[in-house]
Amino acid sequence: MSSGTWQSHHAITTLMYRYAECIDAADFDGIASIFAHGRITNEGVEGEIAGPDAVRALYTGTNRVHADGTLRTRHLTTNAIVEIDETAGSASARSAFVVFQQTAELPLQPIVAGRYHDAFERAGSEWRFASRHILVEQVGDVHEHLSFDLSAFMDKR
Repeated sequence: MSSGTWQSHHAITTLMYRYAECIDAADFDGIASIFAHGRITNEGVEGEIAGPDAVRALYTGTNRVHADGTLRTRHLTTNAIVEIDETAGSASARSAFVVFQQTAELPLQPIVAGRYHDAFERAGSEWRFASRHILVEQVGDVHEHLSFDLSAFMDKR
């Protein structure tokens, strides 16, 4: 791997991990910033969420923020496979995720697992998200995490 490709790989995976850090901290402005030029889609859901205001509204409207100001979650992104085209200034990544949560009502446990399919673009010397497609594959008890019943959505897929 060339030094340029290594630097790009690091920048891209840092974006992926920054997303997880922001969501756990309920930093919806941070997530909006990460997707300022990108869009989010979800498997089985029509349409896309594009631009920082729409992304912020999505996360603000669907996540439960607890008394400590966080979601009381730990989003882990693993098994990242990143493919980079330095010449074109584009990249793609596939990864797995699992979300753990513990609250006063809920013991520590995995609550959601799935995959991300991401696209990135280079703007000048900086990498940024172009898109993130979320594939939710397994759902546990998300009542302390989300403001809607994700398991009911999964039954319709």
